[in-house]
Amino acid sequence: MNKSCSNCLKNKCEKKDLSFFQNNYKKKQCNKLNVLDWLSNIQSPFEYQKHDVVEVQFKNDRKEFFVNQEKISLCKGDIVTVESKSGMGYDVGTVILTGELVNLQIRNENINFLKKIYKKSTYKEINIWKSFRKKEFSTLSKAKKIAKTLNLSMKICDVEYQGDGEKAIFYYTAENRVDFRKLIKELALHFHTRIEMRQIGYRQEAAKIGGIGSCGRELCCSTWLKNFKIVTTNSARYQQLSINIQKLNGQCSKLKCCLNYELDAYLTSLKDFPDFNKKIHTEKGIAQCMKIDVFKKEMWFSYIKNPNTWFRIEVKKIKDILEKNKKNQIAPPLEELSTIDAIQKTELTFKDLSI
Repeated sequence: MNKSCSNCLKNKCEKKDLSFFQNNYKKKQCNKLNVLDWLSNIQSPFEYQKHDVVEVQFKNDRKEFFVNQEKISLCKGDIVTVESKSGMGYDVGTVILTGELVNLQIRNENINFLKKIYKKSTYKEINIWKSFRKKEFSTLSKAKKIAKTLNLSMKICDVEYQGDGEKAIFYYTAENRVDFRKLIKELALHFHTRIEMRQIGYRQEAAKIGGIGSCGRELCCSTWLKNFKIVTTNSARYQQLSINIQKLNGQCSKLKCCLNYELDAYLTSLKDFPDFNKKIHTEKGIAQCMKIDVFKKEMWFSYIKNPNTWFRIEVKKIKDILEKNKKNQIAPPLEELSTIDAIQKTELTFKDLSI
């Protein structure tokens, strides 16, 4: 099983025409949105089934499927020359997936037409591609200055040259619609190439730029997360998190995607809890729920007259008390129902709980 791009050298792939530069380049490409081809050594039981489609990765998170009509022997990490999206010129990318796993992934994509793979890239094509990749940083800074002089309310966050340099794609974010016709003319005059403006969302911007999250690791969207699901504040409420926007938001100024990772486990566990808004009637007065511990199956209650002192009670006991209250039976005081001794009872104030 292949664990990295460089491990393709161990397989029986034909690499006679693969240059030394390509071998070194492949070792540097095991990073962003890398896919483990766990079906690389498994042959299909159907001999007639052909795997003519491969997945090619370009800059950052841009990936596309291509048809290998010429039956070129390709392995993960090969640099290939492919048909451009506009049909004019060519583009250069890196093969990241081949074989049976491509067929499994392509079923989830609504693709009507696939572009072609021309050949494995030559020295000349790779050098041209590398030269334009080096220009992207300076092009981005100049484009930002031009947009600023035109007083456009937009943020150009990334630039990607086509493999042959015939076209440059400028990715930008904006809250409202932007008239960038003058900007396109200015960019075309400065960079002498065809210009394409492509608007993306704030989550896509964070995925392209990358960064380090509050957890200390690289952003999920820039390393492995491909599809963005809707994240709402209900995800934080179900997990008993304080609605602190500064801590719940990620670098994209949207709610963190990781709030959805453990949401299903919380929702299944919350099914065993009674309604949090229901109050219990005890001998010392009415008590209300202040906090819950989802995985320990415990609830914190306090008297309405004394909300600063909380008592930890098991969920089973709370269910029994609610059943007794329905029959007009009053429950014992919270001190007797609590799962800890009176000395260990914690007196908490709302200031102490602020995160």
